[in-house]
Amino acid sequence: MNSAATRLKRRSSHPGLERQRFAKWKLARRNIDYYVLLIPGLLLLLLFKYTPMYGLVIAFQEYNIFDGVSGSPWVGLDQFRKLTQTDEIVNVLTNTMLISCYKIVLLFPIPIIIALILNEVRLSAFKRTIQTIIYLPHFLSWVIISGLFITILSPSGGLVNTVLQWLGMEPISFFMDNRFFRSVIVFTAGWKEVGWNAIVFIAALAGIEQEQYEAASMDGAGRIKKMFYISLPGMMPTIIMMFILRLGSVLDAGTEQILTMYNPVVYQTGDVLGTYVYRVGLGQMDYSFSTAVGFLNSLVGFILVVGGNFVSKKLVHRGIW
Repeated sequence: MNSAATRLKRRSSHPGLERQRFAKWKLARRNIDYYVLLIPGLLLLLLFKYTPMYGLVIAFQEYNIFDGVSGSPWVGLDQFRKLTQTDEIVNVLTNTMLISCYKIVLLFPIPIIIALILNEVRLSAFKRTIQTIIYLPHFLSWVIISGLFITILSPSGGLVNTVLQWLGMEPISFFMDNRFFRSVIVFTAGWKEVGWNAIVFIAALAGIEQEQYEAASMDGAGRIKKMFYISLPGMMPTIIMMFILRLGSVLDAGTEQILTMYNPVVYQTGDVLGTYVYRVGLGQMDYSFSTAVGFLNSLVGFILVVGGNFVSKKLVHRGIW
């Protein structure tokens, strides 16, 4: 009786809180069909994202596929020590950071610029045509793109080297020269993904109220001023979100892309963390080592996302959460 009286007294002392809870439950019951639709997505997330996390224990074992997780001996942090003591790790991390930084600095602003320019195009047919052309490379696999650029950049008969020879220059082996390989990686990544990434920023521009542009026009603002004082600030939350997410994948310099393009001659400038794990860890069936590197990669990505969000909220008062 005392406990029931106590609960009743608490409820009566916070009527506003009780009303809020009742309103939330009422809203949830009214939209129960939407919550049911969430179930497949949540199950997919649980099955393919959270359940495999159990495999992280392999990073702390000397894993043997025949003994399994339960039968493999525990070695603690030996796999991580092995990573730090590897002679190639400094070069691999340097390549990873350089290629990722090049992609962020050189490629991240381009979709924003494309979205701003396309937003100013008034001829719908021309706008749709340009959008379709720049989106299409995204749907090609890296295998196809690799073969395409190997043909175009071939030192014997490739289009680029043919033009260079016409200009009296010597042909260049772009895929066999450490001086040019990183540039090829960044350029091909931009050619494939810049148009597709622009979709996000075009969608952000579509959410800006047209009344702002009309009011600016009445005040005498031209297209350039409207672009800098309306379009760009309206895109800023999306830009910050995309930049923070990009920071989280800074140790993923494009493993699939580089695997289809590099060769032992350009390991010095092209071997990144992902390709190194594939070549040394999976190629030699050292699953514990590859899992340890993957775990470290995910941990660094998590720290960068949280840190980037914290800095963003401090500097511009905006973040993902």
